Amino acid sequence: MGKCILIGAGDLTMGELSVIEEDYVIAVDGGLSYCGILNVEPDLIIGDFDSMSEQEKLAVEQLQQTVPEKICRLPECKDDTDMLAAIKRGLELGYNDFRIYAATGGRFDHTLANIQCLLYLKNHGAVGYLVDGTGMVLVLQNEAVHFRKELEGTMSLFALTKEAKGVNIRGMKYPLENAVITNDFPIGISNEFLGEEAEVSVEDGELVCMIRYYEDEV
Repeated sequence: MGKCILIGAGDLTMGELSVIEEDYVIAVDGGLSYCGILNVEPDLIIGDFDSMSEQEKLAVEQLQQTVPEKICRLPECKDDTDMLAAIKRGLELGYNDFRIYAATGGRFDHTLANIQCLLYLKNHGAVGYLVDGTGMVLVLQNEAVHFRKELEGTMSLFALTKEAKGVNIRGMKYPLENAVITNDFPIGISNEFLGEEAEVSVEDGELVCMIRYYEDEV
């Protein structure tokens, strides 16, 4: 099975997107406007459509008449964000690898909500990445993640829980061994890749891992 690709309405910092036939593309509300820029055709458009332009709303109404199965209109008053509703649809379809674009920048509360969505995916047996042209964000939960030696840039770790125990960072400029990272002290910020294979692990807890590529690598 391919990936579930979600396109949000945050900042778009890339100009192309590679999609294969097995992938399932969901435009999340105003993210529909980016599909043309990325040259992708969404399989589903989902949202309450409050962040769409009038032109986009008209296009959705026309699609709803011709291909209603491609439109999922959500109520404005709801518990799930549009992004979480899209994630739930992807999980229902059996996808367990999610790549989420244009999900950072803009409103800070939406960025934080999308990071929480990564943890939701972890808790439902899937993995997700917030991806843009300058880096990516992922969540670690009682696991180890390895990074290839070709990766250049910086990595920052933040505890999602009160404390994350048994944190190890190996193969990077600032190593850690069996450390405790708390959510009130940003000790994990701005580590650097060294041109060798790196590993980050946490034995008990959840970490947000933010990777930024060097500008000349973008």
